[in-house]
Amino acid sequence: MPKFWIGSREYPTKKAAQEAVRDVLYGYSVGSVVDREEDHLLLLDLLDLHEEADVKIGVGVESFVIAPPLKGSYPGFEVIRTDGTRIDFSYLACLKPPSYRQQVSSAMRVEAECNVTAYFTARAAANTLVSDESGRTLDITDTHVSYYWGPSFAELAVAFAHEAGGWDAIELTTSSDPGRGQFADRQLAERWREHHQEHALLALLSSQENLRRPRR
Repeated sequence: MPKFWIGSREYPTKKAAQEAVRDVLYGYSVGSVVDREEDHLLLLDLLDLHEEADVKIGVGVESFVIAPPLKGSYPGFEVIRTDGTRIDFSYLACLKPPSYRQQVSSAMRVEAECNVTAYFTARAAANTLVSDESGRTLDITDTHVSYYWGPSFAELAVAFAHEAGGWDAIELTTSSDPGRGQFADRQLAERWREHHQEHALLALLSSQENLRRPRR
């Protein structure tokens, strides 16, 4: 049976992934803010899987709250955006099979991981593990690489896909885990990494600072 992924989290089945999300949903009372970091990050990655993620995220996610039932007796999730606006989303809709565009975007993240790791390693080697937002010294175990200064990851991906001839022009390797494949054309993969390296303006933040940033 194929595995299921939410961000970098691997689950043995889709049902196991669903149960992990339900644990968050029912781990808080209705009206509560989802304030545990690991739960917040899980919901951020979950929301990325929604077919209307761009619409739901809007200007960026400030927090998630447990919303009262719209119908029936089951609560749900609501996004509070950084501009104060709110919108609900169905976690079941997020767990549907990803579109091809979502699969390509996921593969792009995998292909660009070496650039992100290299950036972190270079900052550590230069002894500059300080927050680019607050200037505070960062603990190496509590440091996040963020798309803080320039274009978001989604904007980088859209620009490259357009350059490559569209999302459908980017062929992926076959994978039993949807969205976990790699670029079939390794020269194109190298072009993407070069594009990412050239245009991504990365930064370091603490985990709490990163949580407050718009999803990028």
